Amino acid sequence: MSVNNTQPSLYRGRFAPSPTGPLHFGSLITAVASYCEAKSKQGQWFVRIEDTDIPRIDPVSIPHILACLDQFEFELDAPILYQKDRLDLYHQAIEQLKQQQLVYACQCTRKMLGSNAIYQGHCRNLQLDFSQQAVRVKVNDQTICFQDQLQGQHCSNLQHDLGDFVLLRRDGIFNYQLAVVVDDALQGITHVVRGSDLLDNTARQIWLAQLLKAPTLNYMHLPLAMNKHGQKLSKQNLAQALDLTQAPKLLQHALYCLGQPHIELDRPCLMLKQAITQWSIDQIPHSMTLNGIYE
Repeated sequence: MSVNNTQPSLYRGRFAPSPTGPLHFGSLITAVASYCEAKSKQGQWFVRIEDTDIPRIDPVSIPHILACLDQFEFELDAPILYQKDRLDLYHQAIEQLKQQQLVYACQCTRKMLGSNAIYQGHCRNLQLDFSQQAVRVKVNDQTICFQDQLQGQHCSNLQHDLGDFVLLRRDGIFNYQLAVVVDDALQGITHVVRGSDLLDNTARQIWLAQLLKAPTLNYMHLPLAMNKHGQKLSKQNLAQALDLTQAPKLLQHALYCLGQPHIELDRPCLMLKQAITQWSIDQIPHSMTLNGIYE
């Protein structure tokens, strides 16, 4: 399998929520920013539901995501893609890496590894059978740097900062890192706009894209919306679901938080059109967090 993409160099962005809970205001900020950035470049905008982690899927999340896209009147440039329908593609990517001896089976459990977040390569040379084991990708003692549009240059040493990382869990669930790289390549994604909590994943994804001979993408990591306790708005922190009866007001507030010019309340589709004409990433706060955003 090759994930090398032959699409033209049109701007192609995406919004890729995980259905482990309903969308919250932080999700809306990401959706609005990725949408406006793509459309302001006369590009395309796609939606991908990242639902490979089946045990964590909240059954009400996908209907809520779809309802949000409808109520906020985003215009999609292709049907929504669901990762659970693409598992064969991720298997093919694993097989490609196996053939190149770039991955290995790992029997280590979280309990065995303790609190050490950087894997020390315990199983790298054991040549374990892949059956019922996790699959890890090998990394080199190599520093990967990229220029983020908001956060500036970011560098990570693959071996010392990240370590060999899991692509396929022991329970058969594909890791986010693999699925996102394969799907971005096959969808022809050129630009990724997402929260700064994913900044540290980027070097892993650049490395994996290189191994799979996929294009390197452009990245913009947005400051995270924080609650009054200084925590990021997230499902884990019980962030409130978006109130779809308040879509225009929420959209107006999201654009305000992104530093964009004021937009009067109207139908969301009209507000988004105006936001696109006024869109400027120079106005987005160049920070890791957006403080004082209360639900």
